Amino acid sequence: MSKSNSKKGGKIGSSATLNTILIIQLVIMLGLSLFITKTVSSKTRQNAIQHMGAISDERAHIIESYVENSEKTLRNFCKASQVTDLLSLSKEMDLGQAVTNQDNEDFMAAQKAAQEYTEKFSSDVAHIEGIWIGSWDTFVLTHTNSAVVGMQTRPDADKQEALHQGMENGKDGLFNTGIIISPASQKQCLSMYLAVYDDRTGEPLGFVGLGIFTDGLIDTLNSIPIRGVENSYYSMADINSNLYIFNEDDESKIHTEIDNKQLSDLCASYKDGSEKKESGSFEYKKGGKKYVSIYTYMPERGWIVTIDDYKSEVFALTTTMRIYLGIFGVVILGLILVFNLISKRQERINQKLVSAIAKNNMTKKTLNTAMFKDVLTGVDNRVSFSMNIGNLEPSNENPCYFALFNVNKFSEINGQYGNDAGDRILARTAEALTEVFADNTIYRTGSDEFLVVVPTSNGEPADNDVREKVNLAFRQMIAPEKIENVGTIYPQYKVAMGKTIRTVDSSVVTKLKTIMNNEDVATFGMIDCVDL
Repeated sequence: MSKSNSKKGGKIGSSATLNTILIIQLVIMLGLSLFITKTVSSKTRQNAIQHMGAISDERAHIIESYVENSEKTLRNFCKASQVTDLLSLSKEMDLGQAVTNQDNEDFMAAQKAAQEYTEKFSSDVAHIEGIWIGSWDTFVLTHTNSAVVGMQTRPDADKQEALHQGMENGKDGLFNTGIIISPASQKQCLSMYLAVYDDRTGEPLGFVGLGIFTDGLIDTLNSIPIRGVENSYYSMADINSNLYIFNEDDESKIHTEIDNKQLSDLCASYKDGSEKKESGSFEYKKGGKKYVSIYTYMPERGWIVTIDDYKSEVFALTTTMRIYLGIFGVVILGLILVFNLISKRQERINQKLVSAIAKNNMTKKTLNTAMFKDVLTGVDNRVSFSMNIGNLEPSNENPCYFALFNVNKFSEINGQYGNDAGDRILARTAEALTEVFADNTIYRTGSDEFLVVVPTSNGEPADNDVREKVNLAFRQMIAPEKIENVGTIYPQYKVAMGKTIRTVDSSVVTKLKTIMNNEDVATFGMIDCVDL
């Protein structure tokens, strides 16, 4: 064989080897691109659902607060002596006792005083349809609208009994009939009744009733900005009646039967007790378009709050990342092909590939940071909590402690002082927790809620040490915050603390919320630790 042929054979062998290496590189890079695309898409999808879930939870919290405030209004109304004085006289007359002229005069005087009190009280309640005092057999004794005094609202004995049972079975005599279409005004309102009892005998004297238009609640819900899912809309459904309570997308659906099959099936599952989760998501089609619905269940009310939006908008970041990484894969393929055709530029092309891979890794790192950290406060977010909770291994010797801090009436802070002030309160809350619990992980699990996880090792830290830290952090949080050009904010918090020796999952947040919702705002030194 001549030297010339030897050189050619060497070149052919070198070219074949180079092509093989390039093919291997191509396969590896495409595989890496597919893997990164799948991983990032999955994480951004989860993050999008978590974001909408937080929005749904926030609206459920606002609705619950609105109902609770209305219930407090009714309880405050019935505390006045004018109410009990009038009902006591009405009860005596109903019992058939002898009624003298003086009795009639006393009754008329008591009714006049109670009517004046009712009208004055009503004037201070926003969005009120009416507040009234009723005898046990449902005669109207006083009312915001004096023209209806003397009417009997439920002449039917069975309906009277249903009302009595509702109040007697309700918490502290309160019967909340929910959000209805008022038969009087034909408008949507929150309706409730509260029994009034004789302090001496324990027998019912009568009751007070309240109707609050939902306009104020709807205005509050509509005023909350939703970043990232601007085309979303909320709705609320009653699982017992299978009717829409609210539907921002189509107001004509209010108090009509639910026309979304998935939502209707979900209501049925909650009604029969087969569904245990208090939040989740589902997808559906409407008008040829795909939607995503994130829901939160309010078990005490039997209501489901949903946030719906186009699937394309909810997962817009996922789609963008797929496009970006797809383009990235094409660029890699192009670089490899160019490298194969122009072998003399091998070194320069390799440098570009290294640079591209470095940028990709940096992008992946940045995305991971964005997905697992809360941008505002710098603490870990709910996604990070869901991934880390499985690593805890509590035991009898080494229990795990959890402390949940919730900024009370946070939406009111935003409404009164502005979002920047609200953000400052959240940041300061995170700062206090980070300072006190420097060795532990803090998570922001909701819009106004932070969770501290304190595992123990060899019995340390002790129960009292954890309690002391919780109270110390709480004391720092409630210090007044003076904000320039805004004023001084006196934040309040609800705090729930618990420990467990059993394996835990993300439902521990739900348990702590349940404990928290049954308590008033926290008091320094009075925060108890319960077993979870």
